[in-house]
Amino acid sequence: MEFFVISLLNGISYGLLLFLLSSGLTLIFSMMGVLNFAHASFYMLGAYFAYAISSKLGFWPALVLAPLLVVVVGALVERFGLRTVYKYGHVAELLFTFGLAYLIEEAVKLVWGQSAVPYRIPQELDGPLFQVFSSVFPKYRAFMMLVSVAMLVAMYLVLTRTRIGLVIQAALTHPHMVEALGHNVQRVFMLVFASGAALAGVAGVIGGNAFVTSPSMAASVGTIVFVVAVVGGMGSLAGAFIASLLIGLLQTFAVTIDASFADLFGLIGLHVTSATPLSSVWKLTVSQMAPVLPYLLMVVMMIVRPRGLMGTREG
Repeated sequence: MEFFVISLLNGISYGLLLFLLSSGLTLIFSMMGVLNFAHASFYMLGAYFAYAISSKLGFWPALVLAPLLVVVVGALVERFGLRTVYKYGHVAELLFTFGLAYLIEEAVKLVWGQSAVPYRIPQELDGPLFQVFSSVFPKYRAFMMLVSVAMLVAMYLVLTRTRIGLVIQAALTHPHMVEALGHNVQRVFMLVFASGAALAGVAGVIGGNAFVTSPSMAASVGTIVFVVAVVGGMGSLAGAFIASLLIGLLQTFAVTIDASFADLFGLIGLHVTSATPLSSVWKLTVSQMAPVLPYLLMVVMMIVRPRGLMGTREG
């Protein structure tokens, strides 16, 4: 019971952080059709901006100011970068964002160095929130969950209950009609891209100190973000939410399981030895395979349901 409850809470908190990160990518793709390879770089910028601000002003100002700085960077990237390559098609967009990711990484190394920076959890959120038998659940994990859920609710309300949300959705399917009604469609798309970058920035602020803030952090989460987007269905926020929780729970529970196929075979009387074909594969434990499981899930999803769990838009 103790193992299940703590692993469940840790899995949900990690899954919600994944959703906060992947929702920006999904939002940009669903509204603009742009698959942003540099999305994880905005996550990294959010963490580094928060580190720089928190070292001077504290964590709470950083929680507000760092995402705003990422918004500015995202708006500038869309206005003076992406907007100039739209006319050349999706390949040009992919190449641009792919190169942008490397530029941001090198810029981070020039400013903050190649080693991890000491971006720490704020003192008031450091420590246990409650205890389940002998295990404790940290306050900061609960805070991460609270921020992620708050951003999810805010995004839903903005997109479905406000005028700007309706304009954004209309601009996706009927851009000429929206422009005829007096709205600047290009400015709407810039707002969407900046908002998607801001969501990644918020994830960086609350995730950078929970994990590690280093120049390699974008590469470490970049692939898993695309796995979430593919499994959930490209362009589906609801699908990204389900896939994030699924992958978060899958990895969290998997890293604590030491069983292997060899153990399973042993239950039915078959024993794996060094002479058994592929013996090293059968002896791999679930915990050793945990980093690979999301990618296996993506491969299975691509075979069984190529559009993802709730995909509504082809690439």
